[in-house]
Amino acid sequence: MLNFLKSFRKAEENQPDAFREAVSIKYNRFRSLLSMNNRVLELMADMEEKLSGEYLFDRQYITSNTRSISEGVLTIIQELNTLSGNKYKEFFGLHDEINKEIESILKQKPDIPVSDFTLPLESLSTGMSNIAGGKTAHLGEIKNLLNLLTPDGFAISAHAFKKFMEHNELADKINDKLSLLNINDMDEINKASGEIQEMITAAEVPHDLRDAINKEVESLKLKVKNSSQFPIPSSRLMVSVRSSAVQEDGEFSFAGQYSTFLNVPSDFILQKYKEVVASLFTQRAIFYYKTKGFSEEEMVMAVGVLEMVNAKAGGVAYTRDPNDRANDAVIINAVRGIGKSVVDGTVNPDSYTVSKTTGAILEKRIANQQVMLVCDPEGGIKEIEVPHTVKGRPCLTDEEIRELYRYALILEEHYGIQQDIEWAIGMDGRLYILQSRPLRILKGADEETKIPRKIEGFNILIDKGVIACKGIGAGNAFVIRNEDDLKNFPEGAVLVAKHTSTKFVTVMNKASAIITDVGGATGHMASISREYQVPTILDAGTATSVIRNGQEITVDAVNCNIYEGKVDELIAYALKKKEPFKDTHLFKALERALKRIVPLNLIDPEDDNFKPEYCKTFHDITRFAHETAMAEMFLVGEGHDAGKSRTITLAAGIPVNAHMIDIDGGIKTGLKKAAPEDILSIPFFALLNGMKSMRWPEPRAADAKGFLGMIAHTASIPEDDIHKTAEKSFAIVSGNYMNFSIRLGYHFSMIEAYAGENINDNYIKFFFKGGGAAADRRLRRVRLITEILKKLDFRVNAVQDVIDAVLTKYRLETIKEKLEIMGKLTAYTKQLDMVMYNDAITDWYIEEFVKEHIKEQSIGNRE
Repeated sequence: MLNFLKSFRKAEENQPDAFREAVSIKYNRFRSLLSMNNRVLELMADMEEKLSGEYLFDRQYITSNTRSISEGVLTIIQELNTLSGNKYKEFFGLHDEINKEIESILKQKPDIPVSDFTLPLESLSTGMSNIAGGKTAHLGEIKNLLNLLTPDGFAISAHAFKKFMEHNELADKINDKLSLLNINDMDEINKASGEIQEMITAAEVPHDLRDAINKEVESLKLKVKNSSQFPIPSSRLMVSVRSSAVQEDGEFSFAGQYSTFLNVPSDFILQKYKEVVASLFTQRAIFYYKTKGFSEEEMVMAVGVLEMVNAKAGGVAYTRDPNDRANDAVIINAVRGIGKSVVDGTVNPDSYTVSKTTGAILEKRIANQQVMLVCDPEGGIKEIEVPHTVKGRPCLTDEEIRELYRYALILEEHYGIQQDIEWAIGMDGRLYILQSRPLRILKGADEETKIPRKIEGFNILIDKGVIACKGIGAGNAFVIRNEDDLKNFPEGAVLVAKHTSTKFVTVMNKASAIITDVGGATGHMASISREYQVPTILDAGTATSVIRNGQEITVDAVNCNIYEGKVDELIAYALKKKEPFKDTHLFKALERALKRIVPLNLIDPEDDNFKPEYCKTFHDITRFAHETAMAEMFLVGEGHDAGKSRTITLAAGIPVNAHMIDIDGGIKTGLKKAAPEDILSIPFFALLNGMKSMRWPEPRAADAKGFLGMIAHTASIPEDDIHKTAEKSFAIVSGNYMNFSIRLGYHFSMIEAYAGENINDNYIKFFFKGGGAAADRRLRRVRLITEILKKLDFRVNAVQDVIDAVLTKYRLETIKEKLEIMGKLTAYTKQLDMVMYNDAITDWYIEEFVKEHIKEQSIGNRE
């Protein structure tokens, strides 16, 4: 920098403005660096906030924010090198290294193996999930290795999906629509969903894929004809066309998110294939995969085509009670006809409990089933009334229950984990396994035994039902009458509905509990509610008639009670709920990515390790660049015979070591030191008036906890060194402009303002980044500053210990008044977080400042 100054000495002799012009150019680089530094810190703070697990975000949020941080840090490196004469070029290599590691963490492109377009069930096993999808691959293994009866059929492979997408050039079109979606905007998701599904269903199935499917259909017709006990015309093969996504039925269930079509005539398989593929992008499926952390590229759909079982009974079996680990039993839910109404939760099923150890039937709960689903001879399924002769009677015989129990134990033993099994008993009396996947059991589901069975003094509205997910929830009831109501579902409400629906997944992040009149614990929605850890009571019978919309209720989904009003004793248990998103790949990817972004290893500029070679993260680079850039600007005023090139020292009688550069008429000329009366800059003069009017405190007496918290935060810096942290502050001023970077201890703030006659040009910007004390005290200081700024009409964004505030379009006199108050606030808050040991004392300090320093007239004069 000394060479930089010397190069201007001769120029200054003949061109008096040359230095200021050079400083202006340099300052523009400095200002760009500061602006980008603030932006990067805001992004970091926002991403750190997501680590609480309380906020909903998708992979696009991580990808776009990490990209913005990376690009911002690169800009900072470029500006630093411009300021310093390329002293820090090594940061370009470090940036590239960190960026590649983050990209590697976030990159998730699936490997789709090349395979035949279709594969018969006899050729499949669990290890082929990436070829045939988890659902169909598992079914192949059940048929081939366990020799349990399944429908005949075949898979349309993941490779076929890739061929279909490439043939119609769909991938890029879909990614363009999905990449920038706001995951919290259901209307936006619904619009994109409809457009994508329309594109897919209108697309052409490539000729070679069509030929392969048709050939496999003919082969299936022959198998069914030879194996069926009931002769069927070869031209009337009826099948189910079932989703079998590569990610389905694995670590994440995707239960009920995709389409399955039942009793489909073979002539319609190609169209139904496209509709199943399109169901990858229903509103609920998009919401599910994005909140679970999957990218669009990972959404790969294989499809299973199976002989349709014309069922006399069907349902679901669990090899363990998902809500009671102590209940070592097989739970069977069954209905007459096709079992779809069990998994959909639209009919209350019969429920059978079988001892796992003895095989004894422990309990039978027989529902009064009124309607049933059956196959329509023309295709599809239809609802008919249950024959009067069997109404109210068990839909399964004891022999059938025991056979289901035996199948269930075989499947659990084979897979080594509890199973969720879909089954059907055909008109031929044989038991078919349709699907088997891991059963989701909520961690800690049996830990609520301490919750009282009944809370005295509160009215119980409903005390019956089936618990699908244990827990406690409370809020205002939101009664769903139709699916459109979901768009208006408020945060923290209790969802009350007639039937269960997998579409409820789109509000499960908001719901404090779910209650339905009808439904069983083995349905798809029940599985998803356990996945999202939403307390859920199904089969409550009269919830939609007893509970009023908007009524405050408390749901005890441990003892199956629904209370009128807010029951604080129970709500205390609800606060212990673990955030479900912390277990997702998405959350873990965020944690891993942030390890190369956020940790700060460079704490104290005076330490020996405050050097580029000790930078390990993006935060380290920004910290070093910020401090170094300020130092480079300070060097502008140093050097032998620098004359006007020296910075001007502020002599204002306040404990701020401030150095100033006058760009254009901000300070009286010819001075090395400037008193307040020498300041011509309108905004800087107003700020100094406020700072001078206050009695600047010595370090306030901190309690031991506050002091130790500061010590811990600053890497155990000795107390003597802490008092040395009043580093230089820096001001660049003109007649109407100022940018004042203030360093007070471990806190940094920047006040930028323009104050002129044109009201549209006037503004004040304020940026604050805290440090030094323990986290709770730093956040109290942030709250204090935030509340006071709001009193001054600032628009304030506060995330963690970062504040970014702006005030625009006020008249000149009002801008000056507010800057004077900002000067007072700077003095008032010096080291204040050290004594803010609780919220009450923070409130007292806020009230004290507002009462003493903010007048009514400072809140007006805005257009």
